[in-house]
Amino acid sequence: MTRLTRAIVPFLMAMAGAVQAQSDENPVIVELFTSQGCSSCPAADQVLAELRGREDVIPLALHVDYWDYIGWKDGFADPAFTKRQKGYARAAKRRSVYTPQMMIDGRFDVVGSRPMKVVDAIRIASEAPDRVKLTLKREGGDLVIHAVPLERLPETLVQLVRYAPEKKVDILDGENAGRSITYTNIAHGWQVLGEWDGRSTLDMRVSIAGDDPVVVMIQEAGYGPVVAAARAR
Repeated sequence: MTRLTRAIVPFLMAMAGAVQAQSDENPVIVELFTSQGCSSCPAADQVLAELRGREDVIPLALHVDYWDYIGWKDGFADPAFTKRQKGYARAAKRRSVYTPQMMIDGRFDVVGSRPMKVVDAIRIASEAPDRVKLTLKREGGDLVIHAVPLERLPETLVQLVRYAPEKKVDILDGENAGRSITYTNIAHGWQVLGEWDGRSTLDMRVSIAGDDPVVVMIQEAGYGPVVAAARAR
């Protein structure tokens, strides 16, 4: 266990007991914008790895491609994730993006390598009242999505993403050259399933393939807050 991990674990464990009972049914989404070519990112990747053991949080690593030019191409990078991060920046009226950035429930922008800030943002997000009751169920090769609004909602997007639980990468060039890094909850296959006005019950059935866990997020349009999230392993 590294010095950084020893510093992170007590904060995460302390917070877990405080919010676990309240948040299991509507976990907090943590999106980490990261890159194998970013020397500041491994510390944030480790924070994300510690979060994955909690049921009240869904941590996702969204690898971006704009550091590929400095000598190492990130094999997990997806231009769609760079576009998503820029969308968050525009919504917040920021002129630039950075790594490692964590977006907590689409509302809080935190430097991902600062565990105390991450914990605080997750705690605040977990205390917000539930706005939607969202459930997922696997039926054969389908995912059944059911959502009930608990308040009047603005226009929302129903989104689906898969994630690979863990992969180890030997990095041979770039800022992290010579390092062997284990990445966790690596997002892939992000797609928008449709719009939902949040006025009536939502029922969707989506065909899925493979064994990777599935996450569904309902988010206010225009890169707004995440109003509900659920996971099917």
